[in-house]
Amino acid sequence: MEIVCPAGTPAALRAAVKAGAHTVYCGFADETNARNFPGLNFERDEMRESIARAHEHGAKVLIAINTYPRAGAEALWHRAVADAAGCGADAIILADPGLLAFAAREFPDLRRHLSVQAAAANADIINFYAAEFGVKRVVLPRVLSVPEIAAINAETDVETEVFVFGGLCVMAEGRCSLSSYATGKSPNMNGVCSPASHVEYREEAGRLDARLGGYTIHRVGAGEPAPYPTLCKGCFTAGDKTGHLFEDPVSLNAEALMPALQKAGVTALKIEGRQRSVSYVSQVVRNFRAAVDALEAGLPMPEGMLARLSEGQAGTTGAYKKTWR
Repeated sequence: MEIVCPAGTPAALRAAVKAGAHTVYCGFADETNARNFPGLNFERDEMRESIARAHEHGAKVLIAINTYPRAGAEALWHRAVADAAGCGADAIILADPGLLAFAAREFPDLRRHLSVQAAAANADIINFYAAEFGVKRVVLPRVLSVPEIAAINAETDVETEVFVFGGLCVMAEGRCSLSSYATGKSPNMNGVCSPASHVEYREEAGRLDARLGGYTIHRVGAGEPAPYPTLCKGCFTAGDKTGHLFEDPVSLNAEALMPALQKAGVTALKIEGRQRSVSYVSQVVRNFRAAVDALEAGLPMPEGMLARLSEGQAGTTGAYKKTWR
C-alpha cells in the first residue's frame, strides 16, 4: 500500500521523502487549501522546486486544492489548478464539483483525486465523481468501518485512500459549521479550523480554560494536559453530565488494522499532520514505511511504534471499529 504523508513546509517535504514516503501531499500558501495557517504551505517557486526534488528521489507529490471557492473569487482556485499543473504535480486533491469540472476540462491530463472534504462515503457517489469528472482516487471520510470500506471497494474501480494516523476529525467531513459559528472562519471555505488567532487560554481558580472565539469549550485542572480547542473535541456539561461529545482528544492510530485495510482493497494510507513538526513527520513516516514493508514481505509488523507521537499519548481506531459512544 502507498504511504501518503503530510508536508506543511518544504523542510517537512524533504524529511518525508528522506524517511521513505511514497507520496507527499501539500498545499499553496492561500485559502485554496484546508490548512491555511500562517507559516505553513508553499509559495509557487517552493512548490516547483520541492516537486522536482521529490521526483529525483522517486516520490510523488499531490497538491491539495480542497476548499470550496467563494462566489466571485473563482479565479484564485482556477489559478491554483493551473499552477499545480505547471509545477509538475502528480495529482490534485479537489472537493468542489465546479472546480473538478474546470480541472477536467482545462487540464484533462492532470490526475484528479477526491478530497475527504467531499464526504464521499458510498460507492454510488464515488462512481458518479469518476464518471463525471474522471476522479481516479477518493479519500474516504473517517466515519467508515473496515467492512464498509471493503464493500465500497467491491463496487467501484476508483482507488481508495484512508487516514491511518494523526488528528481525528469527528464531524461529518467537509461539513463542519461549528468552528465557523464560533470564529467566523470556515474550515472548508477559508481553510482554517480553530484558527490560532481565535484561541485563548485563561487560568482561573486553579484551572485552565480553553476558549475559541470567546466560547469556553474545555476546562482542565492544574497539571492536566490541555488539548487544542476544537469544538468537535470540546468537553461540555449538559444537565448533570460532563464529557466529550464524540471522542476524547486523542489521535487516530489504525496501525493494527493495516492488514485488514489491505485485505479490504485500500490503495493508500494517509497520515494527517501538515501542521506538525519536521521531526514528527520523519518519525511517523519512518515507522509506517517499516510497517508497510513488513506487511508486503509477509513479516510481523512492529507494534506500539507510534504511541508517544499521539495526541495526549493516547490513540483510538475511531470509526474503523465503530466504538464511538
